[in-house]
Amino acid sequence: MLKLTYMGHSAVLLSDGTHEVAIDPFLTDNPLASAKPDDIKAKFIVLTHGHGDHLGDTIDIAKKNDAQVIATFELANYCAGKGVKNVHQMNTGGSFSFPFGKVKLTIAFHSSSTPDGQYMGDPNGLIIEMGGKTVYHAGDTALFSDMKLIGEMHDIDLMLVPAGDNFTMGVDEAAKAVEFVKPKMAVPVHYNTFPVIKIDPNEFVKKLPSGIEGKVMNPGDTVEL
Repeated sequence: MLKLTYMGHSAVLLSDGTHEVAIDPFLTDNPLASAKPDDIKAKFIVLTHGHGDHLGDTIDIAKKNDAQVIATFELANYCAGKGVKNVHQMNTGGSFSFPFGKVKLTIAFHSSSTPDGQYMGDPNGLIIEMGGKTVYHAGDTALFSDMKLIGEMHDIDLMLVPAGDNFTMGVDEAAKAVEFVKPKMAVPVHYNTFPVIKIDPNEFVKKLPSGIEGKVMNPGDTVEL
């Protein structure tokens, strides 16, 4: 069993009943966040890239919980330089097994730098195998045809897909991405946090291929896989 809690923007919390994993915990400056950094007790934090709306509260949460930060090489080193004692460096295409399950970094077409302007290597998507389920968090990305390969090589139970446009895919491209990957369920993320990425997420759900469940999650909502 795997429980996913949506915390707003692109931030989610995964729990299998034993381990908790936070992804892109942008909470403090997120006007739609359903949680505060002190609410997060995860021992693992996985990051897609270094932008402030994804790195978010990682440093503080990691220090308070002695959590391991899992990220691409440059971003993991950046966190270590900010006082995070336990980091795991990865890079695009690589995978590694952790106590909670397996993480694979995929391609994402975007950019990556920290709020203070430091280059953070390539951005990534994440494939996380945990609790007997597989979640694909696409990160911030444009649509790309190699998403078909991700769907061919992995049986995705849930896909988190950015749909807010301007910085990432919009609704039409996000729906096409779901068509490429063919997950059992698709959830839109990275929308409505700021005026420039305001959309109607129900339009995304309407455009999904038949046979794929679309679910709009409000901050604080959970789903069990």
